[in-house]
Amino acid sequence: MKRRTIDKLISVAGLSLAALLVIAGSLLTWANHFVEHQVKTQLSQQQIYFPPKDSAAIAAPEFAAMKKYAGEKLTTGAQAETYADHFIANHLKVIGGGKTYAQLSTQAQADPTNTKLAGTVETMFKGETLRGLLLNAYAFGTMGTIAGIAAIVSFVGAGVMLLLAGLGLWHSRRPSADEAVFGGTHEAIPAAV
Repeated sequence: MKRRTIDKLISVAGLSLAALLVIAGSLLTWANHFVEHQVKTQLSQQQIYFPPKDSAAIAAPEFAAMKKYAGEKLTTGAQAETYADHFIANHLKVIGGGKTYAQLSTQAQADPTNTKLAGTVETMFKGETLRGLLLNAYAFGTMGTIAGIAAIVSFVGAGVMLLLAGLGLWHSRRPSADEAVFGGTHEAIPAAV
């Protein structure tokens, strides 16, 4: 096979890959923006604010991570994770005496007349539900961030492939018209008589 033909085929394959990477990058960029918008919109609607820096609600050492966002409105996945794991979780440990909703619910089922325990179970259920919802927002926010990073990688890859394909097309003009792939020239085989 002629060297020029191989160079052109490889360059066209590179251009095709670059186009595919641009499409992937565009879709990943859309996913990044969609997820970020959804997480911000949904969390903003909840009207959750971090306690102020000097608040007694976050004075204890176990609330130290909360001080990073003190006084801010909760609008991002990272904030949701901090609020869920360093505020709600710490309060639930105290309310439930170190037990989970499932453990307390089992106890309440065994003692249905214990109204105090039933109230604790209800509070734990609400707290763990909110915590779970916030951690889902964190997970989706993280996936959006990963999509954004993947979009950048796709666009960089597309740029590299365009450059290489361009160089390949430029190089395809350099060999002589009859140069074979593995050196030498491409000789015509005489026709049988």
